[in-house]
Amino acid sequence: MNAPATTELPVVVIGAGPAGLAAAAHLVDRGIEPLVLEAGPAAGAAVREWSHVRLFSTWGEVVDPVAEKLLAPTGWTRPDPAAYPSGGDWAEQYLKPLADVLGDRVRTGARVTGVSRAGRDRVVDADRDAQPFVVHVAHADGREERLFARAVIDASGTWSTPGPAGGSGLPALGERAAADCVTYRVPDLKDPAVRARYAGRRTAVIGSGASAFTALASLADLAQAPDGAGTKAVWILRRGISGATFGGGEADQLPARGALGLAAKAAVDEGHADAVTGFRTDAVERTGDGRLVLVGEDGCRLDPVDEVIVLTGFRPDLSFLSELRLALDERLQAPVGLAPLIDPNQHSCGTVYPHGHRELSHPEQGVYLVGMKSYGRAPTFLALTGYEQVRSVVAAIAGDLASADRVELTLPETGVCGGAGLFDAPAADQADGGCCAAPAPQLVQLGAPAAAPAPAAPAPAGGGCGS
Repeated sequence: MNAPATTELPVVVIGAGPAGLAAAAHLVDRGIEPLVLEAGPAAGAAVREWSHVRLFSTWGEVVDPVAEKLLAPTGWTRPDPAAYPSGGDWAEQYLKPLADVLGDRVRTGARVTGVSRAGRDRVVDADRDAQPFVVHVAHADGREERLFARAVIDASGTWSTPGPAGGSGLPALGERAAADCVTYRVPDLKDPAVRARYAGRRTAVIGSGASAFTALASLADLAQAPDGAGTKAVWILRRGISGATFGGGEADQLPARGALGLAAKAAVDEGHADAVTGFRTDAVERTGDGRLVLVGEDGCRLDPVDEVIVLTGFRPDLSFLSELRLALDERLQAPVGLAPLIDPNQHSCGTVYPHGHRELSHPEQGVYLVGMKSYGRAPTFLALTGYEQVRSVVAAIAGDLASADRVELTLPETGVCGGAGLFDAPAADQADGGCCAAPAPQLVQLGAPAAAPAPAAPAPAGGGCGS
């Protein structure tokens, strides 16, 4: 295998999503040839899969400045900076035009199956850093290809690897067998076929983030529609209800995100959803009539549901990077330099500290994980973060370390205290010292006065969990 000189090679960018296309735009701006490999059939393929979901960032926050400069000669004009695009808007009105401008530099239907150093597996030290990267690609038409690169920017995201329902991080027993009634995406209830699947039925929503809020609010809207009579949601949380459960509300500097949390709270307050707290799913069982019963780690069995929506976050697919020497945090699977800045076990309120190529670097020089993938399993990633990451990384690849180190990033306050990593920790006003287990599963109503703790409701007939 004779590899060409490294300086003659392109930078391979994995993924034609927002961060990947922005990286390509920055590379072009610096006179470096990019080659973007997208597994899906079109640029922004993952974003298109949630095209019905509205972002809580405005157009002014989801367009990369250098990408906009590249688009300007085509007559492209950024939509109203104060408006909130849907995923479909973002893909059609920004990502597609950007990919079109990049032209043949973007290849779709090209799935990266492996990345290594030319002639060097993970073990070999000799002359390693002098070798170009070798990238194996499987094309949609069945062809296989080997490409060489001077550097690799992995912006493939985490969309393809959602978290399971199981509280241990593994699929619950029976979860795979129940796949016909389980989804890991926010359903598009404007689609007649999807709407019919949930209308008038009882649906469990597992998760505590923005996606779960969106699903709860959507199901509540359906319950109030003429064709949605009898629609009911059961919201499954691994931790208890607190002031932070629904996000920042009116205090959130991203108003749309705050409003989303309030909509989810209203769904519970108005009786369209019941919240079951302190429940970690261990098994999914079928009843004789084909419905599903969620069983907790403590043996607690919830009333049967017709559908389950699992929204427990995402995790990075690292399988095709196994021959590279990566330094990843043992918990978050994020770069070790970045992990302390985003770790939900340690950070509650506040912003992400400025970070760039140094926090994203690895022992394998010239490879970077950027965008959502750089966060590993951590939540609350924003497009602004990814755009600043690729600006710094591309500057480093170009040898402009002064620019690469001049990282400026100011993100809005989330208004959220606590993170997914704290679900086992009791709240300060509940703890009296020592180690405590997670709260016992209980069905709660949220309409109680703010000054009083929300009481546990009686267990529903047929096997709900009470405290």
